Amino acid sequence: MPSNGFSKPEILVSTQWLEEHIGDSDIRIVDCDPFDSYTRAHIEGAAGIKVHHYIKHPDYARDPKSYPLVAEPDVVKELFEDMGIGDDTTVVAYDSSGSLWASRFWWVLNYYGHNNSRVLDGGWKKWFDEGRPVSIDRPVKKEVTFTPKSEPGLVCLIDDAMLAIGNDETLFLDVRSDGEWTGTVDRGNGRSGRIPDAVHLEWLNFVTNDKHHTFKSPQELRDILEAAGVTPEKEIVTY
Repeated sequence: MPSNGFSKPEILVSTQWLEEHIGDSDIRIVDCDPFDSYTRAHIEGAAGIKVHHYIKHPDYARDPKSYPLVAEPDVVKELFEDMGIGDDTTVVAYDSSGSLWASRFWWVLNYYGHNNSRVLDGGWKKWFDEGRPVSIDRPVKKEVTFTPKSEPGLVCLIDDAMLAIGNDETLFLDVRSDGEWTGTVDRGNGRSGRIPDAVHLEWLNFVTNDKHHTFKSPQELRDILEAAGVTPEKEIVTY
């Protein structure tokens, strides 16, 4: 896979690369849009996500306060194996929302120790507009084994966050919408606002302002992050 100027270029794949590898036996493509969207049409060979697309417990929609974090290991194991994701599978995630949900899926995989995962740059909209293969069929079921190995260091819990406030070596990066940052939008939460001393960069700043929302160039991203004080020597906590 050619370098594209990123420090870890393997994380992003192009639509051309995916079409060239769409038939590889070790690849599982995952549609991260809501499941009803997946059933209407998806990339050929893709599996859909039958739970909340942030990979929460199946009962999250009914009782979100009881399941605030990522789904438990046993839930993830069953879900991923049903989708055909095993320990040796290369996963390529995509969505139609600027890679917002695909990036979340990529993070969940990494949280559970599966580092062989990718995000399709431009997602469903770019793939569809380029006339690449789509389908309404479910993929052939694969017999695989997924072994969850959680990486707790990828999560910052509330107690840890409280201790980090005011620490010059830690930076809280608020990537929510402008309205959530200012407190004018609460999205149904009991409180609005932001973590003290956090900096704000809405996630849309990292993708192009067009229908495909591909990621901006490495230099553009570095300039945006450095201007906000996001530098390699700091511990970054996003929310």
